Amino acid sequence: MFEGRIDRRKLATLGVVVLLAGCKVIPKGVPEAPPPAPPPPSDALPADQARHRVALLVPLTGPNAAVGQSIANATTMALLDTNAKNLRITSYDIAGGPAAAATKAIQEGNRLILGPIQAEDVPPIATIARAAKVPLVTYTGSTGVAARDVFVMSTVPEASLARTVKYAASTGSKRFALLAPKGEYGQRAAAAYAEAVKAAGGTLVQTQTYDRSNTSVISAAQRLKAKGGFDAVLLADNARFAVQAAAQLKAPGAALPRLLGPELWNGEATVYSSPAMRGALFSAISDGRFKTFAESYKTRFGVAPYRLSTMGYDSVLLSIRIARDWQPGTQFPIARITDSGGFLGIDGPFRFGADGVIDRALEVRQVQAKGVAIVSPAPDRFTD
Repeated sequence: MFEGRIDRRKLATLGVVVLLAGCKVIPKGVPEAPPPAPPPPSDALPADQARHRVALLVPLTGPNAAVGQSIANATTMALLDTNAKNLRITSYDIAGGPAAAATKAIQEGNRLILGPIQAEDVPPIATIARAAKVPLVTYTGSTGVAARDVFVMSTVPEASLARTVKYAASTGSKRFALLAPKGEYGQRAAAAYAEAVKAAGGTLVQTQTYDRSNTSVISAAQRLKAKGGFDAVLLADNARFAVQAAAQLKAPGAALPRLLGPELWNGEATVYSSPAMRGALFSAISDGRFKTFAESYKTRFGVAPYRLSTMGYDSVLLSIRIARDWQPGTQFPIARITDSGGFLGIDGPFRFGADGVIDRALEVRQVQAKGVAIVSPAPDRFTD
C-alpha cells in the first residue's frame, strides 16, 4: 500500500475550490497557438461493431474549451502511441449541458464515459449513465461524487495531506498544528489532517481558523505562534495565504516549526520566493514522465498541454488494458477498474478502491530557494 492512503493534480493551477469543492474554476493554460479544431461531431460516428465505444465528455466550446481540447488531444495521443485498434474515443461537447451530452453518448452506444472535469457536472451525467449501466471515470478531484460506478481520477487532497503528514512524522514531527480558512475548504482540510495525524501516530495540539476575505490569516498565525507547543503546522491554503502565515510562524533559516502544505502549492512560484517557506513540505504527483509527454504533445498539436491532460491519456490506457478481455458491444466490465494491481500511466501507478476514489503514488517535495527537492520519491508499484 502506498504511503498516504486514507480510507479513501489538485493540479497546481486548478485552485482551492476545484480540488476540494469541484467548482467551475478551470486553470489558465499555456497554449502558444490556437488549439486544433474539435473532432467531427459525434453524429458522424460510424456504425462499426469491431471496436469498443468510449465517450469523452469535456467542454469543446466556451470559456473552458482549451482545457477540454487538451484532454481530447491527449486521448488521441494515447490511441496513437499504443496503436490501439479496438477502441473508439468519441468526444462530446459538455458545454451545451452535461445531461444532453450524456444522453447522446448513451444513445450512440458508448459503454464507458470519461469525464467530466467539474464535480457539479457528474450527478446529471451519472443519473443517465447509471440507467444504462455505463460507468464514469471522471477527472474531478472531489471525493463527494465517487461511487461504485463513478471513479474519481484526479488526485484527492486528502491523500496528499496524508502522504505529507506521514513523511513528517517518520522524520521527527510529533506535535502538529493547523492553520485553515473558514468554510468548506477549511473543514475538509481539517478533517483530513486530523485523520492523517492520528494515523501517523502524532498529536494535533491546536487549530486556528481565519476569514479569507481579509488579513485575518496573519492574526491567526500570530495566535498560533503565541500558544506554541507544536513542531509542525499545516498551512491549508494556497501560496498567497501560506506565505503570509509563514512569515509570522517561522523566522528565515529556522528549523522549526516545519511547515506543511497541500498540493495546491505545486507549481506556485510564490511558494519559493519567501525565505520563511524554505524547508516546507508538500506532496504531489511525480513530474518524471510529464516532460516527455509534453514534448510529444507539442510536436503533434503545436501547443503545450495543460497539466491535467495526462488524466485523459491515462484513462485511455486504463480502457485499453481492460479492453483485452472485454467483448465489443457488451457492457463494460466494471469490476476490472478496481483491480488491486492497478494501472500504470504518465502520472505513475494508480488504482481505484471499491468506493470509487483513486489511490495514487505521490512524492514528497521540500521547498528550496529555486524550486523543490524530492525528499521521498513516489513508489513505482503497489506492493499489497
